[in-house]
Amino acid sequence: ASNSLLNYRKTVRVEGLNMQGTPVMAFNLLRAWVSEFQALPEMDANANAVAIQTLKVEYENFILDEAVTEPAET
Repeated sequence: ASNSLLNYRKTVRVEGLNMQGTPVMAFNLLRAWVSEFQALPEMDANANAVAIQTLKVEYENFILDEAVTEPAET
């Protein structure tokens, strides 16, 4: 059976956070899709390793959300 690609691309929101976890900038990626996913390395119960995942997102256009600004310093 084949999968429909009608709803394959989605709008994705990406937020940049400061050290307190507050959004300081935001982008909306329009008609975005995942083109690559990697999980490195293979998990080994006897190893002392760091798990790294890489997600590559492609998109057709983006919009900067100008309503999200860095908060004033206190």
